[in-house]
Amino acid sequence: MTSNQTKTIVQSDFDSTIAEEDVSFMLLDAFTDGGWRQILEEYREGRIPVGVFSDRTFGMVQADERTLLDFVFQSGVKVRSGFHELLDYCANHGFEFVVVSNGLDFYIEAILKDLGIKNIDIFAAQTEFHPEGLVTRYIGPDGRQLQDGFKKAYTELFLDRGYRVVYMGDGNSDCIPASRAHHIFARDDLLAYCRKKNVNYTPFDDLSDVVRGLELLAPG
Repeated sequence: MTSNQTKTIVQSDFDSTIAEEDVSFMLLDAFTDGGWRQILEEYREGRIPVGVFSDRTFGMVQADERTLLDFVFQSGVKVRSGFHELLDYCANHGFEFVVVSNGLDFYIEAILKDLGIKNIDIFAAQTEFHPEGLVTRYIGPDGRQLQDGFKKAYTELFLDRGYRVVYMGDGNSDCIPASRAHHIFARDDLLAYCRKKNVNYTPFDDLSDVVRGLELLAPG
């Protein structure tokens, strides 16, 4: 990539974007009494920020890291088809690829490690394991803990650093950060948001769709 080219970064959500399932929801269903879904509704309605949602829900989970990871892998969590192809495409074209997720760092790191994927920056909730429950913290680019706007903080960091930001996501928490990106690959709630707001986007099912979409974008 020559010096007069714009740097491109692909910022991707993890749960239900790279992974086919929302792994955090799977863990909460399996290791709490189910009352967490009422808290989820409070979060979805905008009454509490993501930091409070994670504090209250994962604070109910008293299992240790090994038990939780054993469950993740025994459940057969699947990564969306085309992921390796996407990473290869980014590497071959000088694009950076980062994961920015409201999910928890320990399972994202473990799933990617199991796939043999290394050298990807992962920004997610930092997790501490305690017998009385998990402690989660979202740390922003400036090292401060955030209760809300975690993904947006990193999108703005990349923009401030002069990147062309390509955003991949699926959920409501992706809408605001994605709206600041140069191009969006969307599914589910993010796709509905893009349609409602008449925002330019490319829909995707598997990640090979993203590769094909990147090929059609103007060079960085």
